[in-house]
Amino acid sequence: MPTKPKAGRPGIDPAVYFKMLIIGFFENLPSERAIASRCADSLSLRSFLGYPLDQATPDHSSLSVIRYRLTCGMFQAVFELILKGLLEHELLKGRNLGIDSSIIEANACLRALQNRNTRDDYWEYVKNLAAEAGIDPDDTKAVRQFGKKRPGRKTSNLEWFNPHDPDAKVGMTRHGACNMIYKSEHTTDLDTGAIVAAETRPGDQGDTEDLAQRILEVGETLARVCDDPFQKKVLASLTADEGYFAVEEVCTLQQERVRVIIGDPHAKRRVKGKQCRVTKETLSKARRAIKSQSGKDLLKKRGEHIERCFCHVLDHGKLRRATLRGRENLTKRQLVGALAQNLSLLMRHLTGCGTVKQWLAGALFLIFRHSHPEKCPQIAI
Repeated sequence: MPTKPKAGRPGIDPAVYFKMLIIGFFENLPSERAIASRCADSLSLRSFLGYPLDQATPDHSSLSVIRYRLTCGMFQAVFELILKGLLEHELLKGRNLGIDSSIIEANACLRALQNRNTRDDYWEYVKNLAAEAGIDPDDTKAVRQFGKKRPGRKTSNLEWFNPHDPDAKVGMTRHGACNMIYKSEHTTDLDTGAIVAAETRPGDQGDTEDLAQRILEVGETLARVCDDPFQKKVLASLTADEGYFAVEEVCTLQQERVRVIIGDPHAKRRVKGKQCRVTKETLSKARRAIKSQSGKDLLKKRGEHIERCFCHVLDHGKLRRATLRGRENLTKRQLVGALAQNLSLLMRHLTGCGTVKQWLAGALFLIFRHSHPEKCPQIAI
């Protein structure tokens, strides 16, 4: 008796899912729909994924289902697998770490805001205020201009939220505009440039909040990857900008034998002699660290490596503007972008080319130099 075919779509190997997301990073594709379309259209990518011509590649809806089924712990496990590969080739030290955050725009808009208590729409609220000010509420352009410049304007996250993406917060973007935002935070190995932690945080949360806890969790991750359970070789120092300075958090890290190299933004306004002994010792250690030559060198490396990681992952990796919703989903995509950046670092070490486009450009240049040696006699790769 013939067997009845199974209903539903065939299962997809998680390795294929991660391969497709890595393809999206190297191909500068922002959304899962664009990734699925590209993989279905390219013969080379089909071969890389292991799909013949008579078999359909995973659809974008299948990618969404797999993302929901895989937990953040599974994404973290794949991320640590790449870190172990970097460790084998001496591309991960884990001793001197740098941390910074950057703004990403959420997949939500201000016009869809609702009041947390009354559930009134924000746009209707602005139109009512415009009508009271003598402006025609049906004139959308005039109402929008009034909403931008109305006196006493204040959009508080405690009062308003977006029902389509409750995790998104109202804040300022990189260009100074008011929008729904998140914060992308990267922790980087300052000796090699490898990303050792990536997380998406609420847009209205300060950088200093739970800083010590986050860094100690990064230390536990490095202890697992580097097989250093007592953390004798990892997490020796932490370097950040002044926005990460908080006396309590710095004191906690110093008690864990972590050298903190963070400038004190309030150093000139602190009144001498009015701090307790613990605070004086904390500020004194931080001041000595920031003024030392090694501290200055680490601050230069922080600006070099972390800003480069943000450029590759957020700008060139098309993660600056979110296509997903929810902090958990964005954290998963940030982890994939970070592991793809680390994989690029490993590829550059092994082959000399960090991306497929870089390899293709080098190959085309070799062909051009072979056919026209008189035009580029002094250039070498």
